[in-house]
Amino acid sequence: MARPAAFAPLRHPAFRLLWLANLASNTGLFIQSTAAGWLMTSLAPAPIMVSFVQASSMLPVFLLALPAGALADIMDRRIFLIGAQLWMALIAALLCLLTAGGALGPWGLVAFTFALGAGLAMTFPAWAATTPELVPREDLVGAIALNGIGFNLTRAVGPAIGGLVVAWFGIEAAFGLNAICILAMVVALFLWKRERVTPRMPREHFLSAVRAGARFVAATPAMHAAIIRAVVFFLFGSAVWGLLPLLVRETLHLGPQAFGLLLGCMGAGAVAAGFLLPAVRGRLDRSGLVLWSSLLSALSLLILATLHHWFFTGLGMLLYGVAWISAASTLQASAQMAAPNWVRARAIGIYQMCFFGAMALGSAFAGWIAGRIGVEMTMALFAASAAVGAIAVRNWRLEGDALTPPPKVEIVHPEPAAPELSHMLHEGEHRVLEVVRYHVAPADRASFLAVMAQCRRVRLRGGAATWRLYEDVAHPERWVELWAIESWEEHLREAARLTEQDRVILARAAAFHKATGGPEAARYVNVRV
Repeated sequence: MARPAAFAPLRHPAFRLLWLANLASNTGLFIQSTAAGWLMTSLAPAPIMVSFVQASSMLPVFLLALPAGALADIMDRRIFLIGAQLWMALIAALLCLLTAGGALGPWGLVAFTFALGAGLAMTFPAWAATTPELVPREDLVGAIALNGIGFNLTRAVGPAIGGLVVAWFGIEAAFGLNAICILAMVVALFLWKRERVTPRMPREHFLSAVRAGARFVAATPAMHAAIIRAVVFFLFGSAVWGLLPLLVRETLHLGPQAFGLLLGCMGAGAVAAGFLLPAVRGRLDRSGLVLWSSLLSALSLLILATLHHWFFTGLGMLLYGVAWISAASTLQASAQMAAPNWVRARAIGIYQMCFFGAMALGSAFAGWIAGRIGVEMTMALFAASAAVGAIAVRNWRLEGDALTPPPKVEIVHPEPAAPELSHMLHEGEHRVLEVVRYHVAPADRASFLAVMAQCRRVRLRGGAATWRLYEDVAHPERWVELWAIESWEEHLREAARLTEQDRVILARAAAFHKATGGPEAARYVNVRV
């Protein structure tokens, strides 16, 4: 029997090994999340404290995603991932021991949940950037989709298992099971024989890598759109994570088994949506899919707020799962496609920093409001806000514009010629100033400025610390573009960071040059006097 197309990436042994291990690890994390949320309803049942459990697991991603992405781009990702997983296994084991001994209080639970979230924050960007190493390019899209299906499969079964484990064996058993599941990923990472690639350039320094990642995202409109729409979706959708334990316990008057099963309903909806999304994407573009997913999320929140019966609550969670995976996978795919390989972990880290920050803020804010107006009214308020927010940001398009390459015009950079400068170029402490001079017909001024606005983003994405464009006041046909790079090494990396889209933009700018021989380029190194 032929393997379904959705499972084709599993034919690659390394991907199959890590995918199965990730399945076990994520199951453990959802078991832990279910147990922690339920434990807080006993330790400190105030809405703000219950919501702090969810917020404390997301806040580390907001704080650490960018440095984690930088480390994942400049270190051996296998070693980096092993260290992060061992940290999480240790925290889960400590949670198990302290809970069993009755020594864990509400703020201790929040602190350990934060520590576990720190390990997740280090893992997420590295894992997202690892997938292209495990499968060939033709299976990459399928592998990303399969990761999403696996994650939501664990979202379906993990909470249900967690609820049963808590009911039958106690909360400490759920924490211990999480530690065992995480160790499965550690074993798989040790077994993974990652191909060693000898870099052509020296490794980037940590702070320089962080700055380069931040500049890339700041200069990429497609990343702006993905981040803004993700923040709006997750800010209001996070009310479910912060308030569902209280809704189950105080409104529905049900126990931990029902809490786990309701979270399983969400996971089931997400898994079903994962298989249906390819067909839906044939009818809707990414922007439209996120809009309708956001409106469906608002509807599910409204159902949870107004229909207080286990059947309708299960239906609301099912719809919420469909909306969640549809929006989350589409937004993450948009962010990944906007980032080239050299900066992908950092860009994904910044994206995750923003949406996890929105989730942490939304969960905490929902708990604070629920303490004043009640859980049901808060859910209704967030439902209305989700719908209004989705409509307000719908014009931030996730699709990029295809550019037609103009006739090629060569920009030649002269090679360094002064022997006394050679030591300065490799010290790493001297900025490099790059200059390109254009002769542009005055009639083309407006069109040239529009293209140069795109060039500015290309230079900043490539690592420029500053960028300027100057016009000769006496000869309006003369223009000078200049930008500064932190070091000669960063300048050498600049060309490797250009995407095909970037090269098209630079070629369009060069095509405006009317003098013979193409635009004149020069490079200057900062000399201390």
